[in-house]
Amino acid sequence: MSETTSLQAILDNLQSAVLVINQDLLIECMNPSAENLFHISSKRAMQRSIKDLLPHDPEFHDRLSRSAISSHPFTVYDHIFLSHDGSEMHVDYSVAPLNYKPGGKYLLLEFTRLGSFIKISKEESLTHQHDATKSLLRGLAHEIKNPLGGIRGAAQLLEQEIREDDKEYTNIIIREADRLQNLVDRMLGPKDLPKKSPVNIHKVLEHVRQLLKAESDNVHIEADYDPSLPDLYADESMLIQAILNITRNAIAAINGNGKITLRTRSRRNCSIRSITYSLVEQIEIIDNGEGIPDDLAETLFFPMVTGRADGTGLGLSIAQSLIQQHHGSIEFTSKPGETCFTILIPTENGHE
Repeated sequence: MSETTSLQAILDNLQSAVLVINQDLLIECMNPSAENLFHISSKRAMQRSIKDLLPHDPEFHDRLSRSAISSHPFTVYDHIFLSHDGSEMHVDYSVAPLNYKPGGKYLLLEFTRLGSFIKISKEESLTHQHDATKSLLRGLAHEIKNPLGGIRGAAQLLEQEIREDDKEYTNIIIREADRLQNLVDRMLGPKDLPKKSPVNIHKVLEHVRQLLKAESDNVHIEADYDPSLPDLYADESMLIQAILNITRNAIAAINGNGKITLRTRSRRNCSIRSITYSLVEQIEIIDNGEGIPDDLAETLFFPMVTGRADGTGLGLSIAQSLIQQHHGSIEFTSKPGETCFTILIPTENGHE
């Protein structure tokens, strides 16, 4: 392996966004993390000015020009850039001279998202809370299911001893005991291990889209797919259930009359619960409803938490459990007019 190839391999596996620019501030090289940060492919970025990617920061451009002339490194902490596509980037960044090619001056730019550390910390905290909640529910379920079995058994025995006219009441007891049993089982989440095989995520999304179109004629469900995504190694029925749960919530949020977008993209060098994966498939479910109330945001994935009077509060909790069995995660952003649930699943999630 040549020295250039080795350098590129190192850059490609860094979580920080790294660019190499020449003395004219033209981009010579960028890694996949930089592609994600700036929302542009390396092919499109080559030989473009860094000013095109960060057009709204003349002080930054001036410091780069001076650094290119003087070969003087510098570091800036806690800086907010406005990118070429209007998105905000909250980063630490450093600039250092680099011997990239003979006969010219080059700078190595490294950007580290501050939000990524906050995100990882929040994910770990939510994971611990989710695990603690599941442990509590398992204990609670054991305490509930034992007397429920006794109540149901006693009702069945009583049913044999009473008149036919009075069996309506024992039937009510048995039905309610069965309903509570089913509720407890759903609170505990899926029991079965995923049966994984190669799955095309777009086939799953189209299946969900057809189901929902049959259920609600007034909802417009738009597809925005990246056809280059490879197959996932996953349990197809579990993915359908998870996406269906989230999308049905989205339909309820727009009161059955609005727009939902199903979007797929790839993400490289993406961290999920402190583990970095080289390639992750991103599935977004976007609705134009009123948004999620702030008081529900922190506990939205907990069982029995819901903002709807007719909701059980189990759909998102079950979806999170199903996706976690694929080493993935679900996150969301919400504001009035746009709520986006993002499912992240690594392509290399275990070929058991």
